Amino acid sequence: MASATAVSVLFLLVSSLMVAALAGNFNQEFDITWGDGRGKILNNGQLLSLSLDKASGSGFQSKNEYLFGKIDMQLKLVPGNSAGTVTAYYLSSKGSNWDEIDFEFLGNLSGDPYILHTNVFSQGKGNREQQFYLWFDPTADFHTYSILWNPQRIIFSVDGTPIREFKNSESIGVPFPKNQAMRIYSSLWNADDWATRGGLVKTDWSKAPFTASYRNFKADACVWSSGKSSCPSSTSSTTTSSWLSQQLDTTAQERLRWVQKNYMIYNYCTDAKRFPQGLPPECKAS
Repeated sequence: MASATAVSVLFLLVSSLMVAALAGNFNQEFDITWGDGRGKILNNGQLLSLSLDKASGSGFQSKNEYLFGKIDMQLKLVPGNSAGTVTAYYLSSKGSNWDEIDFEFLGNLSGDPYILHTNVFSQGKGNREQQFYLWFDPTADFHTYSILWNPQRIIFSVDGTPIREFKNSESIGVPFPKNQAMRIYSSLWNADDWATRGGLVKTDWSKAPFTASYRNFKADACVWSSGKSSCPSSTSSTTTSSWLSQQLDTTAQERLRWVQKNYMIYNYCTDAKRFPQGLPPECKAS
């Protein structure tokens, strides 16, 4: 019995260590890349904070590059009067024909809602913005913002609720990000020339420093290194993660429609004035 108990304790210990490893340690996973000390990794790598003052913002990037994955990060955004500030959290490759998957949080005056701005770039071309209000105060606590990126689709989710799906529409001539590995980036910066009401509301520097916080990073993803992926080359492999072929089930589709009906405030696919030659082909297909 004693040996069985010891095995149970060992199993629990190993399980807890695995969970801790899954949560990701910022010291191991990320580098603070700019900000002259305004970005900080705290609590033995369990918390990261970025700050912005009149002199500078700050940012970080992942040590790893990824080619497909499910990326989760918990963020708590700049509280109070955050007008003029932008907290960007995104995946991006390098070069003039880069790919990018964006979450951007546009600050606002106290009491007004943040705007969550999303975009997808492929081969250097974006112009695929959708914007949302959130159904909670994103400054009061941490919330999970997720990007699911596989060869068939990109799904943006908030606390497990999908808010946007961008499908692979290469069959109708729409480029899709699938060949370039991307790093995770985040930055907190001043964009008062455009971010709040088109630049009408300026940053109130008397409220600085502005701070955003990050925790519980998790990447269930294919790490790209030296031209090779950490994932099996065969998608039929039993070890391949379910997210590589994941799609929205009926319940998730209903939740997506709920968000888009009640909280979407801009959709490029309905902006006919912006596209006088006709809406992008993926808009007609969706």
